[in-house]
Amino acid sequence: MQLLVDRPDLATKRDRLLVLLRTLAFQEREVVLSSGRKSNFYIDCKQVSLDAEGATLIGELFHAVIDEIAPHAVAVGGLTLGADPLATATSVVSFQRGRPRAAFIVRKEPKGHGTNQWLETTKLAPGADVVIVEDVVTTGAATLKAIERARLAGLHVVAALGLVDRLEGGREAVVKETPLTTLFTRRDFLPDGPETTP
Repeated sequence: MQLLVDRPDLATKRDRLLVLLRTLAFQEREVVLSSGRKSNFYIDCKQVSLDAEGATLIGELFHAVIDEIAPHAVAVGGLTLGADPLATATSVVSFQRGRPRAAFIVRKEPKGHGTNQWLETTKLAPGADVVIVEDVVTTGAATLKAIERARLAGLHVVAALGLVDRLEGGREAVVKETPLTTLFTRRDFLPDGPETTP
C-alpha cells in the first residue's frame, strides 16, 4: 500500500500491527471459516483489535487511509462483531486528530424491539458519506451485507477498508459495489499464497 510506505511513521505502525497479527491472531491449522469453507490457516483479528496497542494501531492506520481514500467520509462501520472494535478505534482516533467520524454498527438481524432498525449509530444526515470496515475479507459476504444495509439506511458508501484480504474472491465481489483497500493480504502471513494487487 503506497500511501503507508510513503510515510515512515505509518509504515512503522503497519509493521508493528503485522507483528501483532502474526503473533496473536494467525494460526496455521485446519479450520472451518464462517463462510463454511475449509482452510489451512485462520486469522482471529479480534485478538488484536481488542488489544489496547492493536486497537490504537488499527485506529491510527484506518484513520490515515480514510483521510487518503475517502476524506469526506463522516462515519465508519460494518457488520457486527468483527467490525465493531475497528469502527470504534477509528472513530476515537479521528476525534483525536480533529476530523471526527462517527462509528456505526450493522446488526446481523434487525433490533427485536423499538425501532426494529438494522443500524446503530448517532444521527447521520441522509446521503452521508461512510466507509465500511471489516477485519478479514474472505468471500466478501459480511462487507456486502454491511454495504447493503448502510445503503438501505440512506447512507452513501464511498469505500470499504479491511485489515486482511484472504485472497479467496472477496475482493472481486466487494469492488463491484465499492472500492476496497486492505492493509494486509494472506501473502503477509503465507508468502506462497496467490498474487494480488492491494
